[in-house]
Amino acid sequence: MRKIVAGLHMALDGVVEAPEQWSFQYFCPEVAQSIKARRDATELLLLGRRTYEEFAAIWPGQEGEVADFMNNTPKLVASTTLSTAEWSGAKVIGGDVTAALADLRSQDGGNITITGSATLVRSLLTAGLIDELHLMICPIAVGTGKRLFSSSRVPLRLNGSETYPTGVVHLTYGPA
Repeated sequence: MRKIVAGLHMALDGVVEAPEQWSFQYFCPEVAQSIKARRDATELLLLGRRTYEEFAAIWPGQEGEVADFMNNTPKLVASTTLSTAEWSGAKVIGGDVTAALADLRSQDGGNITITGSATLVRSLLTAGLIDELHLMICPIAVGTGKRLFSSSRVPLRLNGSETYPTGVVHLTYGPA
């Protein structure tokens, strides 16, 4: 059985929107190693439409280990508005995304990893389809922006925690 693993950077005030604007100053070798460990366990990337569009505009022109991973790993795009995906190895899941992912999750294989895509993560948490939620909490209050949790109650169980030299706290949650 596959696991669906989500990873997000979050500010202390719960903001997950535009982490590229506030999280890089907290990057350190330990954060990089944690992200790499999840990347190494990934067989399939799962992206929401907006994250897909942002990544597809950036990663094909990049080089290096992370770019190779992003460009060469098979990708699923959860979208009700896209019918095709042009980025190499990308396929659109339309219609009932929850049912498609529940079916895919029941099959043998490696991890399905969600990077970013807070709206998708929120809906899959509510549906009970996230097996591991990795939150990299950065020591900054951003003030405004999209938050991961809104009006839905989602009970979680803390499976692990680590603190890094830059003040980032890595919390790993599973279903309660």
